[in-house]
Amino acid sequence: MELEIRVPEQVPVMTLPNVTFFPQALLPLHIFEPRYRRMLRDVLASDRIFAVAGLDAGAAESGGRFEPPHRVATVGLVRACQENGNGTSNLLLQGLCRIRIESIIGDEPYRRVRIQALASKPGAPAAENARLRLELSGLIQLRHKLHPGASEGVGELLRAIDDPEVFSDIAAFNLCDNVPLKQRLLETLDVNRRLLLLQQLMRAEIDALVLHGRLQGGIPDEQIPRN
Repeated sequence: MELEIRVPEQVPVMTLPNVTFFPQALLPLHIFEPRYRRMLRDVLASDRIFAVAGLDAGAAESGGRFEPPHRVATVGLVRACQENGNGTSNLLLQGLCRIRIESIIGDEPYRRVRIQALASKPGAPAAENARLRLELSGLIQLRHKLHPGASEGVGELLRAIDDPEVFSDIAAFNLCDNVPLKQRLLETLDVNRRLLLLQQLMRAEIDALVLHGRLQGGIPDEQIPRN
């Protein structure tokens, strides 16, 4: 039986642009900056836990703060790590849970933050969330049919996930390319609302693909420049 992992009150954090990390998701990372090399050495020698927060682009543009993070992020566990000959490392981080960054403790030699774990809530009866999960799975399959390769492999993974909460997080991590929407999905603790937002996203993308197909008139993409 796997032991329960306790999330500490203080953790190191990487603040990355255009990255939104979710619970249960697997995030490959290439560690090359000296500060993060030091961080990785320290976490591997302790509990193997650190957080990944998205860079708050709006706050960054206004200036005044160094690498301002979004306050809602995800803490993860290093599942595998390979050190390269040049001192860099490749690792696989598995999301554990959502967190709220309460305060920044310090930035030297790397950023450490005080956090509070966040729990999702169903937001609707279990049967309703199960229905939405099934409907969303069908939309994802249709999206893949209209645009093969866009979600290759993700559909099979999602079909094996029955839990609507886990399903919504894995779907959001793998299928949403809109960074602000992705952060909004991370910040949405209501599972029912999260599923509905993903449903809207999939329907909008399907509508766009259908319109693209009609305008293209059945001509393969690679042949369009010849016409």
